[in-house]
Amino acid sequence: MSRPVQYNNFVKFEGIPEGYQGEGFMATSFDKVIGLARKNSIWPLPFATSCCGIEFMATMASHYDLARFGSERVGFSPRQCDLLMVMGTIAKKMGPILKQVYLQMAEPRWVISVGACACSGGIFDTYSVLQGIDQIIPVDVYVPGCPPRPEAILDGFMKIQELVHAEGLRRRHGDRYKELLAGYGIE
Repeated sequence: MSRPVQYNNFVKFEGIPEGYQGEGFMATSFDKVIGLARKNSIWPLPFATSCCGIEFMATMASHYDLARFGSERVGFSPRQCDLLMVMGTIAKKMGPILKQVYLQMAEPRWVISVGACACSGGIFDTYSVLQGIDQIIPVDVYVPGCPPRPEAILDGFMKIQELVHAEGLRRRHGDRYKELLAGYGIE
């Protein structure tokens, strides 16, 4: 004998796109559905060079668990990821490699600069250290700290999720976005 299905009326659904809802159906715009799907399925690509990479490892571990936010799969192939997380000191000789990794990522792509070194060169104000990755690639979110705590990395990731959710499907084809990329020498 099978039991009747029991529904839990106390479960609250968060993040349902705005639209018209009724019993058994929902109508909304395509942009909002795509934004919701992208927001909860971001695949990060860690580009870690120093101590901030250790904090990222702690963020991925069970205590902080970045997987709770839809990023269970951390990829190490730029062609399969859509979020570049640059963590640590970036030497000027690594600049072209970082830009190449960025260019190999498919659109839409986002960038988080994690830690003082990636954001501004940190304590290394020398000729050999890049004074911020925003000199070679566009950055969406900066996470300050030396090194930043896992909570700060999670906060930066949630800011990216907000940005991804609010971004329209056609923003990347706009003139303003093309001008931004042209400023970095990216076509």
